[in-house]
Amino acid sequence: MFRAIVLAFTCTASIAACGLAIDADQARVCRSTLPALNPEAGITVERVQAGPVPRSLRVEYLAEYPDRPILQRFAICQFMAEGLSPNKAELEGLATEEGPLSGASLYLLKRYYLETPEGMAGDPGSRPSADALDIPKSVAYWLQQILVSLPRTAIYALLSVAYALVFGLTGRINLAFGELAAVGSAATVAGTSLLLVYGASSPILGLAAGLAAALFAGAMHSAAGGYFTIGRIAGPSTQPSLIATVGMSLFLMEYLRLVQSPVTVWLPPIWSEAWPLARAQDFLVSLTPITVITAGIGLSAALGLLWLVQATGYGRAWRAYADDAQAAALMGVDGMRLLIQTLALAGAMAGLSGMLIVAQYGGLGFAGGFQYGLKALIAAVIGGIGSIPGAMLGGFAVGLFETLWSAYLPIEVRDMALYVALVVFLIFRPGGLLGFRDPTPRAV
Repeated sequence: MFRAIVLAFTCTASIAACGLAIDADQARVCRSTLPALNPEAGITVERVQAGPVPRSLRVEYLAEYPDRPILQRFAICQFMAEGLSPNKAELEGLATEEGPLSGASLYLLKRYYLETPEGMAGDPGSRPSADALDIPKSVAYWLQQILVSLPRTAIYALLSVAYALVFGLTGRINLAFGELAAVGSAATVAGTSLLLVYGASSPILGLAAGLAAALFAGAMHSAAGGYFTIGRIAGPSTQPSLIATVGMSLFLMEYLRLVQSPVTVWLPPIWSEAWPLARAQDFLVSLTPITVITAGIGLSAALGLLWLVQATGYGRAWRAYADDAQAAALMGVDGMRLLIQTLALAGAMAGLSGMLIVAQYGGLGFAGGFQYGLKALIAAVIGGIGSIPGAMLGGFAVGLFETLWSAYLPIEVRDMALYVALVVFLIFRPGGLLGFRDPTPRAV
């Protein structure tokens, strides 16, 4: 399972990085210098490409003045760092076809233009690709929303699977998976920061270290916490363990606040240069490489988990114990060992979702996992809690529902609509999409 996730990460990262020599943050800063270099001129950026020296970009553009012919110009920007370094967008040198700017001119440009609101808003942008496929505007907008929803659906699907793994085996709900995602995000930042301390700023190495740290931290915290809140609290009623997992959730939230401080540490964006896919007049449908990576890792993890449950000894033991715990015990299945393995696997999925949050959005606060965990629980219920394919389907459905609602309907009532949808499912189909219509116990 771990090997499948690492292989998927390596493949998707390599595919995304092989054609990417452009950092979106650096390109934005370099483009933002053009209005200052050409006052009172209209700027049309034609091309952004790698510069002649390391950590540099070359921007070719047209400067259109009202009283003279259009000028074809270029600017070469050199930056202090690259990759995951926090100062990668710090401009170190700037040159044009007339020669390099002096140190004093560069300082004044940065201090009194780039660091001002006018400078930040002065990016003229890049010219939309003329090679993009022309499609109707309504289709383009709908397609862009689907592409935007990919990371969110992957995150919800992984967290929903974590709920399904534990509930399918024990019939109990662990309400701490949102906080375990926050643990995974903190571990991702810590693993990446350790590499930065030793001078490695490569995004692939940084996220690979973050991935390993997130899987390990999520699995260890889930196994330890779940052992005391689910494994050691026996009895026919599920309420004591449910309350214990609430306590675990609060404990992890406060634990993260003390360990990483209330201030959220953000990683700089990587692989965020837009790939044009289609266009409708001036509206460009685009996809970023990091979206491909996060969605690819989420899909690979989901498929790997399905294979694990269907085709391995662990999966056979999990399905047997979920169907009949006493009969499985008579056949030699160690219930406590299986529970710890399941808790660790579910925690690894939650930690992986936290890593995807950091990769896609930059970071997650110590209390930020609560909303993710709550919506993933809703997704697991809608899909059919206890069913792993149902939980994945529910995660996709909730992520798509949120994105489309935000695109076409008032966003301030989006969460309310999601909760109403949950109530409707509980009334008319309590078993979820892939469950039975009645809420009676069923084979997993």
